[in-house]
Amino acid sequence: MFGRLMPKEGRFFELFNEHAEQIVLGGRELVSLMASGDDIQRRAYAIETIEKRADKITQTTIELLHKTFITPLDRDEIHQLITRMDDILDLMEDVSQSIFLYDVKQLTSEAQKLAEVCVLCAEQVRQAVGHLSNMDNAAAILKACEEIDRLESEADHIMRAAMAKLFRDEPDVRQVIKLKAIYELLETVTDRCEDVANIIEGIVLENS
Repeated sequence: MFGRLMPKEGRFFELFNEHAEQIVLGGRELVSLMASGDDIQRRAYAIETIEKRADKITQTTIELLHKTFITPLDRDEIHQLITRMDDILDLMEDVSQSIFLYDVKQLTSEAQKLAEVCVLCAEQVRQAVGHLSNMDNAAAILKACEEIDRLESEADHIMRAAMAKLFRDEPDVRQVIKLKAIYELLETVTDRCEDVANIIEGIVLENS
């Protein structure tokens, strides 16, 4: 009873939304990098800058968590959600840095398709997080989570087809190694989005 009478800190939802926006920005920059194939260093730096902004949001969220007596969600759920969201952008940065460091001059249509699925996943993460402050939005939240699951499966299929084509058609072993790593990182971005969706689904089921 005492806990119910205490004011709850609502800034967590604002911070989730700010972080989700950075994820979408990172995804869009990644798509641009894949589509253009030029000025990779500048685009990689842009994604790194976005990732650093997201890191600060994550740090602020965790600091707020330690200072807040009554939280709007379970403390462990808040911590898991913001750290798993941060993992998404970490991987996006890994993709861009790998392309730059491996000196990949020409990216395949399969890599572009995977990047496009990544940004679609990011947009659904933003959608789900944006509704999280009000459990009257439970249906919309779960719908976004279901779409993330579907997109993750789509990315898995794209990656498998890309791998098969790569090993079948690419004669340069070095190029095979480079593209294989990039495909796997891109697909893992969607895995991390699915991790976020699973956490959000758990929050909805516990609170609605």
